[in-house]
Amino acid sequence: MTRKTSLHSLHLLAGAKMVDFGGWDMPIHYGSQLQEHNTVRQSVGMFDVSHMMVLDISGPEAEAFLRYSLANDVGLLRDSGKAMYSAMLNEAGGIIDDVIVYANRPDFIMVVNCSRRAVDLAWLAQLVAGFDCQIKERADLSIIALQGPKALQTFNAAATEQQSRAVAALKSYQGCYSEDWYLARTGYTGERGLEIILPHQAAVELWQRLLKLQVSAIGLGARDTLRLEAGMNLWGNEMDESITPLEANMSRTVVWDDHEFVGRAALIEQADQGIDRQLIGIIMQVKGVLRAHYPVYEESNCVGEITSGAFSPTLQRGIGMARILPSSGPLSVEIRGKKVPVDQVKLPFVRNGRGVYSLV
Repeated sequence: MTRKTSLHSLHLLAGAKMVDFGGWDMPIHYGSQLQEHNTVRQSVGMFDVSHMMVLDISGPEAEAFLRYSLANDVGLLRDSGKAMYSAMLNEAGGIIDDVIVYANRPDFIMVVNCSRRAVDLAWLAQLVAGFDCQIKERADLSIIALQGPKALQTFNAAATEQQSRAVAALKSYQGCYSEDWYLARTGYTGERGLEIILPHQAAVELWQRLLKLQVSAIGLGARDTLRLEAGMNLWGNEMDESITPLEANMSRTVVWDDHEFVGRAALIEQADQGIDRQLIGIIMQVKGVLRAHYPVYEESNCVGEITSGAFSPTLQRGIGMARILPSSGPLSVEIRGKKVPVDQVKLPFVRNGRGVYSLV
């Protein structure tokens, strides 16, 4: 039986097409995925992302525990209100999950993917045994993401004066408590916006206020094309437990200096031996759509496959990310038995509503 978020009945009232996503009954779209995508790029949209798991990490050794558990170093979050993106690795350096951590000194908040909930909890329970800290799942909380160029001004129209002042003081990748809401300048779309962690009933009330302000609800379909345009990884596509951060274009999220973490030895060995596969961006030279698992070729040699692909509503081109062997020649993708040329590009494809990619 699928789980339901606190906003489930509102999705049904809005006519959402619901799908099973990681064991949760979630809206894939409310009529037009294309329109929802463009709404976020051009104005503002709201997402129910309450299927993601919020964890409170507290206790005297909370920082030490997270420093050991994550490849990025939460010790760098010296002040409350700072946020960090990181991978949680197994001993072989494979990515168990990618997470966001918010410093709420001396404690921390961590948000993880819904599909990895059981795996993450089991892994963290194993690691925490050697530390004086506690892990608490916050099943009492929902998450609403408000994203787009008009996101912040729209939030101000729906929030209290105190909450508006709190958001005005935040920069990108910062967060804070205001009343009993946690407000974070983070997101998964490549646009300005907020992720709001709040009690269930408050989430229902906020969603209804935003609807009255003519804010469109956005489904997980548009969330996926938005994150792909923004060059953001998805667990199960760009990364999994057999893929390391060095193979997932996440080297910048690994802190080596004065930082012992699970998987470090394996990453050092891999870095010394050389990386034999890389994650790249590709864009079609002709009309068409790229899909996951399409094979990628350099001349007649298959050098990898697409991990995520879609038609980009913003660029009006087929785009994708692919994991390939090191390659220097022209690339093509096999689509229905025909090889179609593609260009390799530097990610992201889109940022703040416009194309920013460059050819490699």
